Amino acid sequence: MHSIVEILKDHIQYRQQIFKLAKADLIKTYRGAALGWAWAIIKPAVTIFVYWFAFSIGLRAGKDVNGYPFFLWLISGVVPWFYMSDMLTGGTESIRKYSYLVTKMKFPVSTIPTFVSISKFMVHIILLTIVLLIFIGMGYFPDLYILQLPFYMLLNFIFFTTFALFSSLLASMSKDFANLVKSFVTAVFWLSGIIFNINTISIPWLKSLLMINPVTFLIEGYRNCFINQVWFWEQPKRLMYFGIILLVLIILAIWTYRRLRKEIPDVLN
Repeated sequence: MHSIVEILKDHIQYRQQIFKLAKADLIKTYRGAALGWAWAIIKPAVTIFVYWFAFSIGLRAGKDVNGYPFFLWLISGVVPWFYMSDMLTGGTESIRKYSYLVTKMKFPVSTIPTFVSISKFMVHIILLTIVLLIFIGMGYFPDLYILQLPFYMLLNFIFFTTFALFSSLLASMSKDFANLVKSFVTAVFWLSGIIFNINTISIPWLKSLLMINPVTFLIEGYRNCFINQVWFWEQPKRLMYFGIILLVLIILAIWTYRRLRKEIPDVLN
């Protein structure tokens, strides 16, 4: 309980610095490039085009989903993944990346993954806005189900910020853990229903197992807002499983913070 209070107190006390550092992290990411902030859109756009071309043109497997073109179904799931993948890699390395804040300025360790997450989430909001405009531009106007989008965005932010706190603490003690996380990113991508419709799986136990995946829950949640037209309370079991996993992750993050927070400055020096 003391660790929870300490983490919350640090975030409240350093709230202004957190947002300033989030802005600085975002600027630093694209500083020095000729196109600057445009890369925040160009890189995801190229990735989406490659997936669309491979599945719709190459494999000819890109069929309409619930009356929506495959392209719209694809971007509604891939765009959230960009934030997730950034947090799996960048979030895990956040404390090592900003080690000088810990070793030279005595900045609270627990707040570092938070401002990195805020930085990535700003790009996420911009990309989601573009997705919404693409839907409208193609004649698919949002309905009432879009009102639950902030709910899934909040869950997405909380889950991966918590994961970043947990993983960055371990990665600050051992680079091997960061490499381990990186090695699993591709597997998570292909097993989470991001570029294939997980509802078409005909094996019941496999489908249920994949649905427990928190990434799958969040991706499906975003698509519920844009395409599937399903309210979050209509899938109580999925929401419950996600809540349990999130709670376990929060406990692990707090426990890890309590055990390692005093050792990290010495390890990073």
